[in-house]
Amino acid sequence: MEISRKEILRYLGYGNKEGDEQVSALIEEALEELLAAATPKSIYRSYPLTLLPENEIDFTVFRTRSRNLSKNLADCEEVILFAATLGTGVDVLLHKYTRLQMSKAVIMQAAAAAVIEEYCDGENRKLKQEYEAKGLYLRPRFSPGYGDFSLECQKEITTVLETPKRIGIMLTESLLMTPSKSVTAVMGVSKKPYRCEIKGCESCEKLDCAYRRQ
Repeated sequence: MEISRKEILRYLGYGNKEGDEQVSALIEEALEELLAAATPKSIYRSYPLTLLPENEIDFTVFRTRSRNLSKNLADCEEVILFAATLGTGVDVLLHKYTRLQMSKAVIMQAAAAAVIEEYCDGENRKLKQEYEAKGLYLRPRFSPGYGDFSLECQKEITTVLETPKRIGIMLTESLLMTPSKSVTAVMGVSKKPYRCEIKGCESCEKLDCAYRRQ
């Protein structure tokens, strides 16, 4: 994986600013250790999709209501439920540095966030190519917790995908995922090419977020 150092700095709150030599050196050390500890895995399944009145969405295996996600899934007749994780080795590493060196632990957290996003992007690019070969087009990945897409939907996604058994992702009572560097998401499938690539920060209405992409 080619990990963007700019993304790591964004997660650290630097915005468009460059890090100094010490920060840059710590980022390189963190990435080397993270990539050695990571055991990335992903899983996905597709289902028929029906968009109902008043922003209700029927994923076949569960229903939810979301204005933001309904907009994202416009013109879609199928949905992909997706989950991915970097594995427990990354959590062990993060806990280690939380005890030993907090400055490096902070950078390790930011680097791990960038790594899981890049891994998901890479897996989604493969899916995009697979579906476009069939004349179908994917909408950008949209995760529970974005906009008004309820975090509660992580329960349904992890259950439907059998993530505890398949790739080791479990949910706590407060809906946090373990391993911590894990992602759940949905992607619409349409016969119509998408208007533009909008994902993550670009689809979020929280414009004053310190970690927003510029």
